[in-house]
Amino acid sequence: MGIFDVVIVGGGAAGFFAAITAVETRPGTSVVILEQSQQVLSKVRISGGGRCNVTHACFDPSHLVNSYPRGSRELLGPFHKFGPADTVSWFAAHGVKLKTEADGRMFPVSDDSETIVRCLTGYASRLGISILTGKKIVSIKPADPEEGFYTIGTSGGDLYCSRNVMIATGSSPAMWSLLAGLGLVIEPPVPSLFTFNMPKNPVTALMGITIPNVNLSIPGTGIHTSGPLLITHWGLSGPAVLKASAWGARALAQNEYRFSIEVDWIPLTGHEEIKAQRELSGAKKVLNGPHFGLPQRLYHHLATEAGITEDIRWATVTKTQMDRLIFVLKSWNADIAGKTTFKEEFVTAGGIILRQVNFKTFESRKHSGLFLAGEVLDIDAVTGGFNFQAAWTGGFLAGKGMATRLDSGS
Repeated sequence: MGIFDVVIVGGGAAGFFAAITAVETRPGTSVVILEQSQQVLSKVRISGGGRCNVTHACFDPSHLVNSYPRGSRELLGPFHKFGPADTVSWFAAHGVKLKTEADGRMFPVSDDSETIVRCLTGYASRLGISILTGKKIVSIKPADPEEGFYTIGTSGGDLYCSRNVMIATGSSPAMWSLLAGLGLVIEPPVPSLFTFNMPKNPVTALMGITIPNVNLSIPGTGIHTSGPLLITHWGLSGPAVLKASAWGARALAQNEYRFSIEVDWIPLTGHEEIKAQRELSGAKKVLNGPHFGLPQRLYHHLATEAGITEDIRWATVTKTQMDRLIFVLKSWNADIAGKTTFKEEFVTAGGIILRQVNFKTFESRKHSGLFLAGEVLDIDAVTGGFNFQAAWTGGFLAGKGMATRLDSGS
């Protein structure tokens, strides 16, 4: 049996940051990280295509929380205590400089997630934090009323005891089941951040085409997003779609991922500007352009879908043809039948219901000494580094909270 000041279940971003913060805050604290798999920081390694999207350059907490479909109200206070600017400063102080890309995403200058992994694992090792892999947790015994110790059991029969336990296992049905056994209420999980499938839709023949900015909506849900869109061989992807999937995670699950979408392919071009082409491009064939900023192949596909043929010139476009062209360019619609998730990178909406957590320290309101951070909570964000920021923030405040309990003798 191992007895530690702090036991952390889950060797991901939140778990590592909590462990490190606890020891930084209270030097000499004994900490163990228990990871089920054979490798820690798995999501850090694969995020951002192997570059690790560490955080987002949104430094105003009141704006930052708008990227969290679930958890925005609860995270406002924590982001004031440890936000993206603090994340940037922390990594810089530990030898890792971050850079900001045009869309606000922040990556290590090295463009290599291993830079982040080495930083965290190396520093944790120097602080004396024990990191144990292959430790599948099968039981959590509540704190003893007299001694206050939690007992964590593994499938291999190992037992770990501590008055301070942090659960940072991410989206783990097995862990949610164990926590439910402690009386915590779980919001049923559903996928978030997924792409839209459009079986047999002709537009998928244009796979690989990216449109820099579209407006996308899901009628009947109130969901409206904007941003880049990517046409794939199975349907639609890109930030505009991923944001819509995050905000609509529960509604779309209830519809069994069968719904309609509407796309404005050229949000910066109005109806009158399209109509003006009768005068501006009168002798020019409609299929030859202008393309209104769209890739030529996509514009040709959409105009053809509107009923425009090779012989039609702008000057001869009828009112009916113009109305149809405007509709296809500004209000194109399609039926969605299914989703595709990003395997290891996908995010889940669901987890520990947030009213059960004190967000000053990320400690359970029901069980003193039990801390919860990361995707084990019903918190998730759109793509762009926001999910990692929630992990860094939760880990930091949980680490501080555990160190404070130790100082007070709890």
